[in-house]
Amino acid sequence: MKFIIATIKPFKLEEVREALTDIGVRGMMVTEIKGFGSQSGHTEIYRGAEYAVNFVPKIKLEIVVAADMADQVIDTITKTARTGKIGDGKIFVLDAQQAIRVRTGETNGDAL
Repeated sequence: MKFIIATIKPFKLEEVREALTDIGVRGMMVTEIKGFGSQSGHTEIYRGAEYAVNFVPKIKLEIVVAADMADQVIDTITKTARTGKIGDGKIFVLDAQQAIRVRTGETNGDAL
């Protein structure tokens, strides 16, 4: 199993969710986060005063899938979330050691 963590732009969430559902992803966790990368924040003007915005709003997706499906999930997120502009996000892939469905006690692939 693979644990995929992806950060994307907030306005891309619904499009990415639909694309992942279409390829068979049955669940994911979504968190609103703030962070910065290459863009290192930016400045905005609010009521005539300039403010530094050091953290940019992002969405974090956490998805656990069978190892043989990981490349397809990564490709789908990459293609769907891409705008071609700075700040499109990142994807991290880790090994998931174990999964347990709390309700039934099913484990690993059956729990997904």
